[in-house]
Amino acid sequence: MKLAIADGHVVTIHYRLTLDDGSIADQSFGGDPLVYLHGAQNIVPGLERQLLGKNVGDKLDAIVPANEGYGDYDPAAEQAVPKSQFPPEVAVGMAFQTRGRNNQPMTVWVRTIKGDKVTITANHPMAGQNLNFHVEVLEVRRATADEKKHGHAHGPGGHHHH
Repeated sequence: MKLAIADGHVVTIHYRLTLDDGSIADQSFGGDPLVYLHGAQNIVPGLERQLLGKNVGDKLDAIVPANEGYGDYDPAAEQAVPKSQFPPEVAVGMAFQTRGRNNQPMTVWVRTIKGDKVTITANHPMAGQNLNFHVEVLEVRRATADEKKHGHAHGPGGHHHH
């Protein structure tokens, strides 16, 4: 019997992610497929929900609205910082690790550079955008006890911490 995608299964997929303007934001076709543990928040919630119950060989186009992807854009999450606080090669789109209010690590992205002011944002670069996924399901298997405990897939293509 073929396993359908469900919580606690390790799923291998190829995907292409396009934005509403038609640009390809990310894809695994032509490279290594994505291996993830279903139900462990390894991928955006809207895609995980739409993959539930799919089988090996299935192909689907999943449109994930911003609120089920990288979130709605929050203008309050932006701030201007003196350019002197960045390395000289700072460029729009670069990501930096910083500490949030409670000293928790957080990622910020460079949104604009004007003169000696760099505007950074805690919004993901794809926040506020619909995510249009084309997905092919390559493999579905039960997760090992270790994988379930760690909350992600191990093995070929699976054990790298994000």
